[in-house]
Amino acid sequence: MSGAALGLEIVFVFFLALFLLHRYGDFKKQHRLVIIATLLAWYLCFLIVFILPLDVSTTIYNRCKLAVNSSPAESNGSYVTLAPSKQKCFKPWSYIPDGIMPIFWRVVYWTSQFLTWILLPFMQSYARSGGFSITGKIKTALIENAIYYGTYLLIFGAFLIYVAVNPNFNLQWNQLQTIGIAAANTWGLFLLVLLLGYGLVEIPRSHWNGAKRGYLLMKTYFKAAKLMTEKADAEENLEDIMEEVRKVSESIKYNHPLRKCVDTILKKCPTEYQERMGRNMDDYEDFDERQNSYPSEKSLAKLHKQVIYSVQRHRRTQVQWQILLEQAFYLEDVAKNESSATRQFVHTFHSQEPENKIIQYFYTPTVEWYWECLLRPWFYRVLAVVLAMFSVIVVWSECTFFSTKPVLSLFAVFIQLAEKTYNYIYIEMACFLTIFFLSICVYSTVFRIRVFNYYYLASHHQTDAYSLLFSGMLFCRLTPPLCLNFLGLTHMDATISHKNTQPTAYTSIMGSMRVLSFIADGFYIYYPMLVVILCIATYFSLGTRCLNLLGFQQFMGDSEMTSDLIDEGKELIRREKRKRQRQEEGENRRREWKERYGNRDDSTRSRAVHTDQKESSFSETNASRPLSKYTRSNGRTERDRIELLQDAEPLDFNADSVNDDPLESDLGR
Repeated sequence: MSGAALGLEIVFVFFLALFLLHRYGDFKKQHRLVIIATLLAWYLCFLIVFILPLDVSTTIYNRCKLAVNSSPAESNGSYVTLAPSKQKCFKPWSYIPDGIMPIFWRVVYWTSQFLTWILLPFMQSYARSGGFSITGKIKTALIENAIYYGTYLLIFGAFLIYVAVNPNFNLQWNQLQTIGIAAANTWGLFLLVLLLGYGLVEIPRSHWNGAKRGYLLMKTYFKAAKLMTEKADAEENLEDIMEEVRKVSESIKYNHPLRKCVDTILKKCPTEYQERMGRNMDDYEDFDERQNSYPSEKSLAKLHKQVIYSVQRHRRTQVQWQILLEQAFYLEDVAKNESSATRQFVHTFHSQEPENKIIQYFYTPTVEWYWECLLRPWFYRVLAVVLAMFSVIVVWSECTFFSTKPVLSLFAVFIQLAEKTYNYIYIEMACFLTIFFLSICVYSTVFRIRVFNYYYLASHHQTDAYSLLFSGMLFCRLTPPLCLNFLGLTHMDATISHKNTQPTAYTSIMGSMRVLSFIADGFYIYYPMLVVILCIATYFSLGTRCLNLLGFQQFMGDSEMTSDLIDEGKELIRREKRKRQRQEEGENRRREWKERYGNRDDSTRSRAVHTDQKESSFSETNASRPLSKYTRSNGRTERDRIELLQDAEPLDFNADSVNDDPLESDLGR
């Protein structure tokens, strides 16, 4: 099993990152480089979280081996937490051989740092650029990132000059590398505590409120009112942009040098607008530079950027509106079915997507009623209590993890108890649950926050390239300080435990923070205590109240604006529900009409076809006979007779066409 656990987790994490990226991104429409860069950033960050517990168990085993192989005189009591030299060490099932983890962490860490500080910011500007060529997009990205990169180069250059001038500093390359890592982790820890303080309170509270059906329905109405405003704004913005595109398309003719740029813009427009603009184009009119003023390539690039943004926003609001409608209809169905005597869940509208037969077989209406109306609220309450207990343990450990005598951090107590018995399964499970909960609190906040319309992770393939790349940047900057904070909570970091023990492979890559003592002994220890203040502020919704005072409508139960938006959203949902009911009633009537009269129409149609076949065979038989005996008195030809047979419309009565020829009279009938 040596190294097998590492390989399995590498494969599993890759598919997990791919699944999440498929949920938020769009593989068909977005650029491949954007998908690959975002997938690599998410994959590396998730991989660090899943592999770190294996590093902890391997480090504990190596400490045990080192204690057993060293004599008491050599140990000098260094391994105070380990057993004496006669203690036998058991190799963990997930043991990773020596030399693999340092190389693995070095590759993962520096690749993620290259992504977050160099590649992803450049790709953000490249994806948002409205240039019409690769060279133009690269030029725009370099110009936009010149200030970004120049600031870091200026700070780093000033620091190098200060170190070179000051004779008290004799820094080597390894120490410079450690200083760079410490600076990056300090920036990440500053943001980490803010996101962690929000997630530790909001995640348990959201699950507790998830058990309240009335609360969820009111919040859905509130979201519907806000989303309708955003949807109308997006439609209006798209109309304005399309009007500008139409004017540009009409002014720049087919033989203008910038016509290729206009065609590129038109390809990004919705199909209905493309057809409308194509009908109004006149490709036979030449352009005249002396009479008309034409836009420049720079203005077309700006228009191209606006078209991409407006189309993406319009598509996203349309999809989110449909999803919100389905959610509101379902919550209303749950409220109606709670008082059902039959205990079978009845849907107002049938699902538009085909359901899986296996799920439909097991998840019957009775099972659905018991789950949605009876079991699910209690499940959410129990889960909320468990998550709240985890949050309390995390807050307590964040405030006391610097204390080593006595050990007050509960996570450190759990790990040290398991270390004495070498229960590696328990160690790995405790480490995984701890770091997984911390990651959920931080990463879920990244998925929830929204910075106006510039950064917004929308599910169902509606996230734009800029937001995907920005999320990859945040993950790469937050994950290393998150892992260092976890190692500090469990006292696996020698900087916190103040023990001369073998460090983990991950800590050895970070280097010794003793180079910057004010960061190692000050900021890293006392700054995480601010999580208490942030948790209190989140519990009393201080941030929500501040945003509400600034004019950003937030869901607050005691606000008059919230009540008005709830009433507005309720009316919107009711209107959409009536529209959906009329559509389904029309479809049901058409279906009943087909079922009732479809067979009769088919029999009538088959009878008419059979009669036509008889008449055609009869005419062919008569046509093969000698026609000399049956000539008409008025001199009609054979072609006139055939045309009379093929005429489908009723003929008016005409006395001149009546004669005594019986064959001709039969043909007339």
